[in-house]
Amino acid sequence: MELAHNRPKWRQVHEIIAERIRAGRYSAGERVPSVIQLQAEFGIATATGQKVMKALREDGLIYTEPGMGSFVVEE
Repeated sequence: MELAHNRPKWRQVHEIIAERIRAGRYSAGERVPSVIQLQAEFGIATATGQKVMKALREDGLIYTEPGMGSFVVEE
């Protein structure tokens, strides 16, 4: 997916994943894409993917289980 050059990439990817969660593309309790999967889909760096995941956690949209992945928060 092509990202705009005039806005931070992490912010754009964060908005896309957050919208997918809100729209139900990822259901409560479902695993969201990993940092590696975000890299492949959006062509971003590892640090950028980690920043996306951190922002999603801070927004209360996902939680991370070490060694298991990140999942959509159940409401």
